[in-house]
Amino acid sequence: MNKTILASAVLASMSVLTACGGSSESEPMFAQFSLGVSDAPVNGAKVVMVCFNEIELTGNGVGNQSFTIGEDEVAAEANDNCRDGQGNVMPNTRGIDLLLLDGAKSEALVTGAEFAAGNYGQLRLVIAQGSYVELDDGLREPLRVPSNELKLGGVTLSAGGTFNYTLEFDLRKAMVNPPGQNGYILKPTGLRLVNNSEIGHLTGQIAEGLLINNNCTVAPADTMLPVATVYLYQGADRPINELSDNGGDNVYQPYTSTNVYFDGVSEYNYSIGYIDADSYTAALSCDITDDPEAADAIEFLQTQNVVIPASNTAVVADFIE
Repeated sequence: MNKTILASAVLASMSVLTACGGSSESEPMFAQFSLGVSDAPVNGAKVVMVCFNEIELTGNGVGNQSFTIGEDEVAAEANDNCRDGQGNVMPNTRGIDLLLLDGAKSEALVTGAEFAAGNYGQLRLVIAQGSYVELDDGLREPLRVPSNELKLGGVTLSAGGTFNYTLEFDLRKAMVNPPGQNGYILKPTGLRLVNNSEIGHLTGQIAEGLLINNNCTVAPADTMLPVATVYLYQGADRPINELSDNGGDNVYQPYTSTNVYFDGVSEYNYSIGYIDADSYTAALSCDITDDPEAADAIEFLQTQNVVIPASNTAVVADFIE
């Protein structure tokens, strides 16, 4: 963090308060900020390892404020998951397998950082070399981020407040494999930065009879293979024939989507985490292939309305026969 710029700005603010007869103690100048990451699953991969290096907030008139993995005490510890082409550990990186963070699970990148209060125009995450995707067949492909930075929207931190944010990686939208290029690309498209005080989660089951009656896959021997997909659209009562897939151009675009998995016994479950509080239409499809850069022929079987309250708890929405 640019501590010199920050300290100067704070001292100047205190001088103004003193000159006006105010007290710096009565009006806190700082806010506490925490950031975690979570994920919605993607097909065809066993591991999606992202190598985080630095977290930065820009704007607010006090210069860029950043925290480096393994260097600042409020940042996550470095680990040895990220390596260069020669197998050497990349310094100051924390490699996180996003596929381990489905639903309401998350992992912290910054905990209790103290920032000057105000409006920050952009949140940036610096991604180091060493990120990769491990496919179902065990092959590893490089995963890269354009300019090595994920640039997201800004946040407002009010004085004296404590703010907990989560960056939700919707990999079904964000991770692409362009033809003719080496490996995968992770784009900010599909990434959601949410305030944990303004979100909820969604979970549910799919009736096996519903899957059977629609010629969907049931009881696969490999429980890591999805049998169906649940899409989520902002707003209630969205017409089923106007719903788009992730790469399509129909009327209503998905807010997010996730896979449905067999538990190996009798249940078919799904979960979506870190959803902005709002009304939504949930839609079920047995089509599991969805190219985020092309329109796919997705057939939806059912829809239902769901309301997500700002309670950081899970709403249950089952699809029955």
